[in-house]
Amino acid sequence: MIVKNIDQRVAVLVDVQNLYYSGKNLYNSRVNYKNLLHQVVQDRILVRAIAYVINADDTKENVFFNALHEAGFEVKEKPLQTFYGGAKKGDWDLGIAMDAIRLGNKVDSIILVTGDGDFKPVVNYLQQALGCLVEIVAFKRTANKELIELSDDFTNIEEHQRKLLFKI
Repeated sequence: MIVKNIDQRVAVLVDVQNLYYSGKNLYNSRVNYKNLLHQVVQDRILVRAIAYVINADDTKENVFFNALHEAGFEVKEKPLQTFYGGAKKGDWDLGIAMDAIRLGNKVDSIILVTGDGDFKPVVNYLQQALGCLVEIVAFKRTANKELIELSDDFTNIEEHQRKLLFKI
């Protein structure tokens, strides 16, 4: 566990797809992003809060994207890709990684809200090359174990269900 003080500058980067599927599959719930942001920042200096979403051209999405914005997040959208044969793909891993690296010199701690093990090299780079603390926030049961171990601090959303989740 790390020391968190009011002088620390933090950036919060949220992999919305990762949280959506974990919350839905584990608890038939959605994440309360406003409470999540408050929980992870903990009175420190928030430099940026970015939520990365996939836009599948569903009218309900705009309501959700607006709610993210009102909760204090800058929303970055990417269209859902549909490939020949009908396969679909949408992820922000590279975009989140690049933003984390760009912000690493401007903050004391990067808070990655994801359990995706693909972020292990980014976490290592932020810590070793930039001297940045990296906090991981995720559902422990769906988070990559090595990502958790590599992080400087881990917050298990499952331990804060009342505050961070609501039923669908």
